[in-house]
Amino acid sequence: MEPLDAAADVHALIRDVLPALAPSAWFDSGTSEVVLPVGRSEARASSWTVLERCAREPRSAWPRVVDEWVREVGDRAFLAVGEMELFGDVRELLRLRIVPKLAPRDREGLVVVPAGDHFDAMVMIEHPRYGGPLTKARAGLLGLHKLGYVMTNTHDRELADVAVRDQPLLPGRNVRVVTKPGSRYVSALLSEVDQFLPWPNEHGALVGVPCHSTLLLYPIMSAAVREVLPVFADVVREMHADAEDPCAPGVYWSHGERRLTPLPADPNA
Repeated sequence: MEPLDAAADVHALIRDVLPALAPSAWFDSGTSEVVLPVGRSEARASSWTVLERCAREPRSAWPRVVDEWVREVGDRAFLAVGEMELFGDVRELLRLRIVPKLAPRDREGLVVVPAGDHFDAMVMIEHPRYGGPLTKARAGLLGLHKLGYVMTNTHDRELADVAVRDQPLLPGRNVRVVTKPGSRYVSALLSEVDQFLPWPNEHGALVGVPCHSTLLLYPIMSAAVREVLPVFADVVREMHADAEDPCAPGVYWSHGERRLTPLPADPNA
């Protein structure tokens, strides 16, 4: 049986048990979600999980499966109240962290969106003890749905004071370093490297993000970049290997509409 085939009967069972198991909750037929008041907000739990569970069980087991799921949802809502008391307004703590493209099994359950072909943008809760990646379950329970403000949070509270300096790479050739020691979010500037490059910049730049606290940039002005690339790649690789919070070991060409193309360390490859 497919989950949707069980929807009508399972949703009816949910409505039947809510008054006893979660008296303050209600079932939203429009979105197929159980809605639970959480403080001044509300938590929502999609019924898709319980539909999948019921589809794998005989019909006689559905009341038990629904009962267990509703209790589970109620328990998570209770935990959400504790988290809201712990974090306060959790929206103020949300940040964006750019990470190398995650495998499907690693991104499952997390609030992650693609950031081009080679990286993902992961929403984080910035808290010294209880922070970490924001999960979809946690986002639902805390009522975090529209997250467009997360990048603004990251810029205003984490990236406003990044340091930008040039340091020698080869005789007469400098690499631009964008850094904030100890930060986990400088990598979020990966899509905005143009602001740190001389203008006009017709040919783009070499880009490295060896750790989350540092970007390395080299503007491409001439074919002499072929001499720079192997050295630049070595620096990125060494910094990545030594980093406490490593990001990506490779070199990318930033060009066009915020596009990043991986480059081999050997320009003749």
